[in-house]
Amino acid sequence: MFSVSGFGTVGAVKTSTDMGAYQASVRPGGAKSDWNTDVDTKLAVQVTATFNPMFSATGQLMTRVNGEGNWNPAIQWLFAKAKFGKGFSARAGRIGAPFFMVSDFRDVGYTNVWVRPPVDVYGQVNFSTFDGADLLYQGDVGPASINAQVFGGKASVDFGGGVDVKLKNLLGFNASAEMGPVTVRVGHLKTKLTVLGSAGLNSLVGGLKQVGQTPGLGGLVTLANDMDVNGKNATFTGIGMALDWNNIVASAEFTKRRTDSYIADTTGWYTTVGYRVGKFTPYVTLSEIQQDSPTSSNAIPPLPQLAPLAAGLNGLLRSLGQSTTAVGVRWDAMKNVAVKGQYDRIKVDAGAAGLFNSALPGLGGTSVNVYSVVVDFVF
Repeated sequence: MFSVSGFGTVGAVKTSTDMGAYQASVRPGGAKSDWNTDVDTKLAVQVTATFNPMFSATGQLMTRVNGEGNWNPAIQWLFAKAKFGKGFSARAGRIGAPFFMVSDFRDVGYTNVWVRPPVDVYGQVNFSTFDGADLLYQGDVGPASINAQVFGGKASVDFGGGVDVKLKNLLGFNASAEMGPVTVRVGHLKTKLTVLGSAGLNSLVGGLKQVGQTPGLGGLVTLANDMDVNGKNATFTGIGMALDWNNIVASAEFTKRRTDSYIADTTGWYTTVGYRVGKFTPYVTLSEIQQDSPTSSNAIPPLPQLAPLAAGLNGLLRSLGQSTTAVGVRWDAMKNVAVKGQYDRIKVDAGAAGLFNSALPGLGGTSVNVYSVVVDFVF
């Protein structure tokens, strides 16, 4: 009736700079020029209860550094599932957020060739779960094995420092088709985006509204409302491909994020190619994130007394653009254990912060070396 499984990663990361902290997802701190074990290290236990052929339930508890900088365990999955037959099933509860090609197992490092999914793509959406329900279909259509999902609900993530980002009215779908060694996938979601507790954003919005009461500066009130992220429309779209043929493994994704707020519109992509040689799989990854929305604004009049507001506005709009070349190797050291090493060279666009945490202005236009070593395991 019950089955227990789990997975984990023990890892260490360091970079060539102290001008910004490297993170695989939005959390406080990160890796700089000293070795850091918080970026990738995690441990999770999963329990599935099968009550009968139709009904089951799954729970997953994971511990890793969270938005508050501690290791308190958190519920990642907790859902009930019903199988209806003819390939259809439904789930309700807390479910893995299916936004990317490897969403269901993005945290299970052992299942992936890389040390971590490419940050230039997976860093665009930092939600790994949602609370709601989905409808699943699995079956064959001609020579293809089809997996399809429609889902809806809400989600939230703690960004640290009292900042919470919430998704409401979340609605989306994804579908994949597997034909021999090739899998293709497409997905899309739309939602209402809200940012709470951001001292910088709240100060800017409040300042713009206050100054906007001055005759002739009423347009700043409209700007403040545009900057305030409260129930703003947002969408995310992705297509992907994976290949596992003989000794060749390859994957690629192309994604777009769009929001009706100051949060950047972005385009991300990556391509990975690896080749198995016995127990070793060397691989190379090329990836990039581009900012499609403006990276600065002259909407605030160039008056000395308004300079702090203009600086705050342009700080929020600062580019996320960066590109990465990564090389690594996976060693299947023993059953259920993989050891990986990876080197990333990240080129941050001029004037940009990239995806680094607490980036200093001088980071833009530089290249950062990132060194990672991890041990992934499942049980």
